Amino acid sequence: MLRIALIDIVLFSLPFLAYAAYMVSVKGLTPADLWQGAPIFWLLAAGCGLLLVTMATLIQFSGGAPGGVYHPPTFENGVIKPGEID
Repeated sequence: MLRIALIDIVLFSLPFLAYAAYMVSVKGLTPADLWQGAPIFWLLAAGCGLLLVTMATLIQFSGGAPGGVYHPPTFENGVIKPGEID
């Protein structure tokens, strides 16, 4: 679950990081002046859009086959065998 949360955080913040890197490298702005006049609305929209597209793609193309049989996790020989869908 932590992995999914970290992926979401990185994807949402990617437009902000790209904007900051561009402004520092090309415009030579300092971090104090970086966010003055920044297009925050468009960065938020781009972050949300990127996050939604990625989440929809992961939901669509991951998981088991429709109609498959789910086998829950089991405890065998002191090791937890993860659940799977056949």
